[in-house]
Amino acid sequence: MIVTLIIICEVGFWVLLGLGLALRYFAGMPRASVAVLLCEPLLEILLLVVTAIDLKNGAEPDWKHGLAAVYIGFSVALGPELIKWADGRFAHRFAGGPPPVRPPKYGKARMVHEWRTAARWIVASAIAMGLLQAAIWYVGSDGETGSLQMWQQKMVFVIGINVVWALGYTLFPKRAPGGTADAERAKSLSDR
Repeated sequence: MIVTLIIICEVGFWVLLGLGLALRYFAGMPRASVAVLLCEPLLEILLLVVTAIDLKNGAEPDWKHGLAAVYIGFSVALGPELIKWADGRFAHRFAGGPPPVRPPKYGKARMVHEWRTAARWIVASAIAMGLLQAAIWYVGSDGETGSLQMWQQKMVFVIGINVVWALGYTLFPKRAPGGTADAERAKSLSDR
């Protein structure tokens, strides 16, 4: 039942997003659009409540309960950015808005972009880990919580990957073709 509800929440997210954007750009109803988009967090609350009730009714915590916590964490942390991304593209395509700003490709700007992206994933993982820990405490020492702890370990892995990825752009920044940094360095040497 939990997996089905996760799928329903994901489909519901996209339906609400599409409906909200359609109300804003096709129907000219920005307030109704905001109201629809504000219903999206209700899906995560419903999933959280159903998962808690399932555990309260004696269900053994397993991978499905962990997946629910991870889904909620990632929806909370990454959902607003995804809505902003979709809104920008929808506005450009259907409402004559400016083209979406592409992420920077090179140098310090790319490094900052990668750290911001990593921060969102780290927050998502931290929220998921907090929910998983709350579920572990909720079940107590009497229940088998190994699967929930396994999900926590996976979230630590996700954090690690994101830190390493962003650190890679810090230590080895991607340079623009033609080596702008190399050209500037050569120019400063020739000026001496």
